[in-house]
Amino acid sequence: MNNLPLIGTDILLAAQKLRDGKLVGIPTETVYGLAANALNEDALLKIFEAKQRPKFNPLIVHVSSVDELHNYVAELPAKAKLVAAQLMPGPITLLLPKKNTVPDLATAGSNKVAIRIPNHPLTLELLRALDFPLCAPSANPFGYVSPTTAEHVATGLGTKLSYVLDGGAAQIGLESTIAEITNTELIIHRLGGMPIDKIEAVTGMKAIIALSHQQPQTPGQLKSHYAPATPLYRGSVQEIAPAHAGQNIAAICFTEPSRRLENVDYYVLSPAGDLHEAAKHLFATLREIDAHQYDCIIAEYFPAQGIGLAINDRLDRAQASMK
Repeated sequence: MNNLPLIGTDILLAAQKLRDGKLVGIPTETVYGLAANALNEDALLKIFEAKQRPKFNPLIVHVSSVDELHNYVAELPAKAKLVAAQLMPGPITLLLPKKNTVPDLATAGSNKVAIRIPNHPLTLELLRALDFPLCAPSANPFGYVSPTTAEHVATGLGTKLSYVLDGGAAQIGLESTIAEITNTELIIHRLGGMPIDKIEAVTGMKAIIALSHQQPQTPGQLKSHYAPATPLYRGSVQEIAPAHAGQNIAAICFTEPSRRLENVDYYVLSPAGDLHEAAKHLFATLREIDAHQYDCIIAEYFPAQGIGLAINDRLDRAQASMK
């Protein structure tokens, strides 16, 4: 059984492994999470790889208290603050404007962060032992049933995890409800463990159900998460650029191209050919290109292996809104 991670209740050990940038399975009241340091981009990349079919979907940030929300959230509207005070900890995630302390990898490039306080004593104690929040999507390979016990996590992910914190069977067994709350609107982006009527009762607002799969900003949804304002095309710069002659073109490449075209500005994500480095630079590069107001972007295909699959997926979905 040496292909399975250690399972136990040692919070200090779990905390140290997270500080070291490793992945740890953690219990929550909803399902078990695949946890990593939410502020460490290298650790976040391991989440996408461990889930086997990596996608740059937004991740949920987990904190231990309502006061901690303010470290990562730029604005907490009064009605959202009411919900946090009355329903957290619990199976509800709030979608709120993020501070720059939250990496783009955690939000899939969105300027909003999905954040919650899990209602599980072991994980709350773990969070209090750390000086950073945790990102923790469900601890299962992509397409598998979400895990509700430590054993599910260990058998599903094996040694991709360094440790599984055993908190017993999940009480709810269903992911958290994701709500975006302003002072005038209550929008439900994902149905889950928190009944909508409870949220409506606290806010005094009727919920708008918006389970969009076209441009979602939250976990549990697909398609384009952060589409740049600039039209984006996939493929060879040499082949696509001539059709856009006279335009200001930005090209996103993995490594230095063998030949540069004169009318194209090149953004090389990793001169050394490191897919992890490229992944870390992807969202910042898209934002920079948008800020320079190019007429179009040409994004070359990256090696279809490891985190390169996530880069290609992310760029494909950035292109999706143009189709």
